[in-house]
Amino acid sequence: MKSQTTDSIAHETTAWHALAAESVLVQLGADQHKGLTSEEARRRLARYGPNRLTVRRGKSPWLRFLLQFHHPLIYILLAASAIAALFKEAIDAAIILGVVLINAILGYLQEDKAEKALDALAQTMVTEATVVRDGQVIQIAATELVPGDLVLLQSGDKVPADLRLIHSRELQIAEAALTGESTPVQKDAQAEIAATTPVSERLNMAYASTLVTYGQGVGVVVATGDNTEVGRISHLIATAEEMQTPLTRKIADFSRVLLYAILILAGLTFLIGAVRGQPLLETLMAAIALAVSAIPEGLPAAVTVTLAIGVTRMAQRRAIIRKLPAVETLGSTTVICSDKTGTLTQNQMTVQRIVAGGVAYEVTGAGYEPVGEIRRLDKTTLDKTTEDSGPNLALLECLRAGLLCNDSKLLEQEGKWEVVGDPTEGALIVAARKAGMNLLDDRLFLPRLDVIPFESEHQYMATLHDAGEGQPRLVYVKGAPEVILQRCSTMIDAAGQCLPLDASAVRCIAEEFAAGGLRVLAFARRALPAHVNQLRREDVASELTFLGLQAMIDPPRPEAIAAVRVCQEAGIRVKMITGDHALTAAAIAAQIGLGGDSNGHPAILTGRDIEATPDETLAEIAERTTVFARVAPEQKLRLVKALQHRRHVVAMTGDGVNDAPALKQADIGIAMGLTGTDVAREAADMVLTDDNFATIEAAVEEGRGVFDNLTKIIAWTLPTNLGEGFVILAAVALGAVLPILPVQILWINMTTVGVLGLVLALENKEPGIMRRPPRDPEAPILTDVLLWRIAIVGLLILLGAFGLFWWEQRNGASLAQARTVAVNVVVMVEVFYLFNCRSLTHSMFHIGLFSNPWLGFGVLGMALLQLAFTYLPWMNAVLSSAPIGLDAWGRILGVAVFGYLLVELEKWLRRRGAMHRL
Repeated sequence: MKSQTTDSIAHETTAWHALAAESVLVQLGADQHKGLTSEEARRRLARYGPNRLTVRRGKSPWLRFLLQFHHPLIYILLAASAIAALFKEAIDAAIILGVVLINAILGYLQEDKAEKALDALAQTMVTEATVVRDGQVIQIAATELVPGDLVLLQSGDKVPADLRLIHSRELQIAEAALTGESTPVQKDAQAEIAATTPVSERLNMAYASTLVTYGQGVGVVVATGDNTEVGRISHLIATAEEMQTPLTRKIADFSRVLLYAILILAGLTFLIGAVRGQPLLETLMAAIALAVSAIPEGLPAAVTVTLAIGVTRMAQRRAIIRKLPAVETLGSTTVICSDKTGTLTQNQMTVQRIVAGGVAYEVTGAGYEPVGEIRRLDKTTLDKTTEDSGPNLALLECLRAGLLCNDSKLLEQEGKWEVVGDPTEGALIVAARKAGMNLLDDRLFLPRLDVIPFESEHQYMATLHDAGEGQPRLVYVKGAPEVILQRCSTMIDAAGQCLPLDASAVRCIAEEFAAGGLRVLAFARRALPAHVNQLRREDVASELTFLGLQAMIDPPRPEAIAAVRVCQEAGIRVKMITGDHALTAAAIAAQIGLGGDSNGHPAILTGRDIEATPDETLAEIAERTTVFARVAPEQKLRLVKALQHRRHVVAMTGDGVNDAPALKQADIGIAMGLTGTDVAREAADMVLTDDNFATIEAAVEEGRGVFDNLTKIIAWTLPTNLGEGFVILAAVALGAVLPILPVQILWINMTTVGVLGLVLALENKEPGIMRRPPRDPEAPILTDVLLWRIAIVGLLILLGAFGLFWWEQRNGASLAQARTVAVNVVVMVEVFYLFNCRSLTHSMFHIGLFSNPWLGFGVLGMALLQLAFTYLPWMNAVLSSAPIGLDAWGRILGVAVFGYLLVELEKWLRRRGAMHRL
């Protein structure tokens, strides 16, 4: 019967396998169960497989590399390379193919991380476990655990599988990585769990990958490997979509339009030549020249380099980008879904309020560093008198109780303060240290004699202390307010005098603190005869003297408050998604500035509410809700999908295993580098090396700057391709010789983007970039305004290049010289148009003439290349160019300067509203 029971448990390892495990208590008692036999364990291992997660691998590396070429713009470049090779233009073909290969290699190296999250999940399983087999306690590899095994847990252990607890003693387990709960959960093997109980509230269960922080426990394995809760999350990660970024979507759309335009223009060119009766080979060459001219060969490399520069800048601001297109995604983000614990908060419990002797105090400072002070709410500091009689003795005793009735330690290691033990007890030590109390000194004077440890059944802890020879023994007690108050009959006032206790008034204060999201502990003491050396529960059942209340919370990061405000000013909605309690989440949200109504209270939705909400209405509710509490992993995934359904660009932050599926689903997943799990980091697109939400603000700013620079590069590049295409089309239409040869077009396209385009990639962010609303995710890269400007500059290139080509030939220049003038017209117009594109709405003087020190180097480099193109004999031979005179340069620069002034006039008219319809 025993074997059948545990086998049935294994088959029912669904989200409610805690209930399936209940039947084991009838058949298997903690005293009678001697564990599986080795033979039974061997058979089950063969049946269920090893206790490890299945790594669900996706596409092969070779296929992922080949998919780097699956892009319309790449198709154009490959076709151009093939055509160039077909007509024996080996240099042209090699250059274009090299550009394609470089982009593919860079993209593959940056994006080869899609399946690593599952490998990291597998590493979360512990290497060894303590089990009972054949009636003996032994150590085995965690991979050998099977359903029905009896596992022993103690402080410091990582839980090796999902367990139904059958015995617990003061057992506390940190489940933040799985559930988002900020404090360790007090487990109770005797708790009765309802079918609708979420994972975070299953007190009689212990889950794989969580950490035992205190106490001991014994549990029966009910799920291993893929059937565990962490295995279920593994499946969610594997099924989450790999979202395209706004940039990749926009460039794909832009490339398709460009592809159609090139094909239409090339076909039109060939058709015109054929109708005019021109030789077919000559007409075909003209069509190919037009196709080559219209292809922005250097644009993919420019985009890659611009994104790489953004990666470097973000790394300098402590944000590591794992996927190149994600650099600019934050720039178009409309919603940031942030985890609470460790992201918006410090993940360090901190006492914020104390009530003692009838006086309320606030505690300044945050985290475990014992820096701050305890002040009355009227701002009177602790070292001043209370009333006129001296320091508040009740406050001192309340702090002393928190210091002595405590099993944790506060340590400073390499300048960082850490708590060894329970975070709540650590907060009490820090509060006492802020009042000048030293743990070691107090224990020397009041050494501990005995202790009644905290148990969830009794909700308190008590310690017995020696107060000195001939002095009564002192008992200090801490616990839940409702438990402590019912045992107290008196309280002490600020002067240390005993007074009758008004329990109802204290209870109201405790409830007010709790309603504000604070965790409240009450403190009391009692004197016992000097001969007492052992503490019994009846000693603390009554006649206690109430000392005070201490209320604590995991406080928000101060910099996160400012960062949230800046994000909101930038038009980005910030939403908190956490596994923590609703009241705690609401309190933190209000402090951070996520309030939704006129009183600053946020709109809250719990995991149970989400579970009961169908998908068709969840999107609308998620839109107007600010805080989501007690949220399970699959619910986070649903929320991200719901917001994406509303056409939002969603950024999701998180640090735990429970965040990984949503991190992968989001348009950009942001993981914490210091406290984040390997799973979260591998599933994310960006990692914050300082775990600071404020870094997201910097990343948003950098992302917007990157997209601005990409837009500038595209808006600057396309007029050249358009103008070159117009020149070829006009030559065919007029039956004239080509003013620019295909190899010269390739020279222009590659050198200008490679030299001048990088200058725009290095432009600084424009003023007021964080006061703009987010970009419309559906808006194209090029607005109507930019398309109009591209048309103007393209037409100018046509008129300037074709006009001067005709002029030079008419005035006796050779064909090679005329073509050299035409090529230099195109390049010089690009050089001066570069100054226009430094800002798409203002003149370059508005952003600072010398704000980009690379500008001069780019212009000088381009000038030297054109001089080489014009005057070096070997360049003349390869590129069919020829030297020209100074008068020709004067005409070339005249066209370029006119173009610059024309674009600046257009921008000025738009700023004045004179061209708002164009």
